[in-house]
Amino acid sequence: MCAQRKSSPASTSSLPGPEDIHRKVLSNGITVLCRANFNSPSVSINGYVNSGSLFDPDERLGLADFTASALMRGTEKHSFDSLYNELESVGASLGFDAGVHTTGFHGRVLVEDLPLLLDLLSETLRLPVFPDDEVEKLRHQLLTGLAIRAQDTSDMADLTFDQILFHGHPYARPEDGHPETIQAITRQDLADYHRKSFGPRGMVIALVGAVEPKKAMDVIERVLGGWENPNQIDPPTMPELKRLDETVKRHVKIEGKSQADLIIGTNGSRRTDEDYLAASLGNSILGQFGMGGRIGDAVREKAGLAYYAYSGLSAGIGPGSWSANAGVNPANVNKATDLIVKELKRFVKSGVAKEELSDSQANFIGRLPLSLESNSGVAGALINIERYSLGLDYYRRYPDLVKSITRANVIDAARKYIDADRLAIAVAGP
Repeated sequence: MCAQRKSSPASTSSLPGPEDIHRKVLSNGITVLCRANFNSPSVSINGYVNSGSLFDPDERLGLADFTASALMRGTEKHSFDSLYNELESVGASLGFDAGVHTTGFHGRVLVEDLPLLLDLLSETLRLPVFPDDEVEKLRHQLLTGLAIRAQDTSDMADLTFDQILFHGHPYARPEDGHPETIQAITRQDLADYHRKSFGPRGMVIALVGAVEPKKAMDVIERVLGGWENPNQIDPPTMPELKRLDETVKRHVKIEGKSQADLIIGTNGSRRTDEDYLAASLGNSILGQFGMGGRIGDAVREKAGLAYYAYSGLSAGIGPGSWSANAGVNPANVNKATDLIVKELKRFVKSGVAKEELSDSQANFIGRLPLSLESNSGVAGALINIERYSLGLDYYRRYPDLVKSITRANVIDAARKYIDADRLAIAVAGP
């Protein structure tokens, strides 16, 4: 492979870096990251607290998700209606969502109303009251969502795939729970969960927009610097994941559907693994680039077996997954499965061509600035820097990191993770 030039300073100077990312850890453990952008009159915030579905007991699965959804249903200072009236009166937004490891928050506001948004963020994080009537309304919405999930072939294939691939591991559990576990959750469960798992320790907040970082940090310190929770517990330790010994296939029958959704895959890397970028570039070639990479070309374009076909790489704090997804006519499930497995075997055996890799590298490098055009995009990038300890100069180094990946790196990653004899295969449909 011919040597590739390193990116020039001019080509990366507009990306977030140590010179313009301001980072501070407050005395109560909250990490704050700020970057100014005076090309926009707005400010975006993004962040998380160390509270996720890892805390959920099996009989109350969905508790973290339920709690996150209930934070804005009423506080000690605002009712549900008055809280949203405050936000809408200034055109601001604020929301929460729970994941496995953390509960995230995100918001947007004009710079002159930033103190209001941060006050409401602090209030909803620290002082929710979980009103009985609002809890029951929310429970009904969550149960309706689960009923819809049970009839959605894509959702059920995802759920079943995780159950196979992560058997015996917390990642096998759906974060939104099951109807019986949502029914079992009481208002007191929400209050108790909030009391023990929400706190400043491990919290991260990123703020990007038309405000000087020092001023932004001063406001954040004013509204959140005094938050203490002596009851806050540490997240539970995750067990080691045991990989599959053989291929496991499971079909969830959902009658009356004209499409079956199919997922075939294996375990993947963590976001912090050294081979993450190599696997990510390999995944682009396998089932993302152009019209769906090799899998899209083989299964949808040439064979005409799928309405869609692509691959995906999911990588986070814990073990990830590497999968191929397809939506097919139910009569074509076996044919599509065989063809996808064949493509996986070919990918592992033959590796990638020089042109395939260079095209994907150019795509990765070219789309980075586009992802950072908005304040919210940069705020999300700062959160990733902190969550995965990437370093404040990560996005300045990123183009050269991508260029440094070789064809050998890609095939090594493929052979490490993809074993065609130990696959999880999930199908949902008639």
